[in-house]
Amino acid sequence: MYFAALLARTEDGWEASDTELDDVETLSDLADLAREASPDEDTVLVLIEQEDGWFGVVRVDGEEDPRVYVSDAAAAARSSYGEILLTDELLGREPGDDGTDLDALDLDGTEDGEPDDEDDGTDDGAASAGGADAVPHGPVGDAQVLEDLGVSEKELRSMTEDAVTEIADALGASEVLETVR
Repeated sequence: MYFAALLARTEDGWEASDTELDDVETLSDLADLAREASPDEDTVLVLIEQEDGWFGVVRVDGEEDPRVYVSDAAAAARSSYGEILLTDELLGREPGDDGTDLDALDLDGTEDGEPDDEDDGTDDGAASAGGADAVPHGPVGDAQVLEDLGVSEKELRSMTEDAVTEIADALGASEVLETVR
């Protein structure tokens, strides 16, 4: 079970709205959605959690690049919503790098399906170097994303099952969050 909500900081405090992520395909799309929630370019937080799995926080401050924290990258990588947050930059990869080292591949002209006389049918490991194995277990991203809002890095890293509620409590936004839950 997933839950996603936007918390926008305004002059009058936090405003919450639930959000549908079905049309969001990239982190950029998610940042645009967050910016639409705050026409005054105030801070907007996108809180996403998968029950008993992982949670993510995306912070958008005006036109600045979004700041992202994911509690468990490996768990999030198995989720369509988690994949939105796990950008190459967040995972420390070059854009488009799926972990496969092209120099390690034997590109001898047989890559179009022609049999290689020396092919013994074994995999040299190059194909298995990327994918989910390249995603670290545990937290990734900016653990100080909420520091100036009253949630320390240590607190954020220690949150588990009900992190979205804990974050909302720390921000003084639990009542408005509950209205959209």
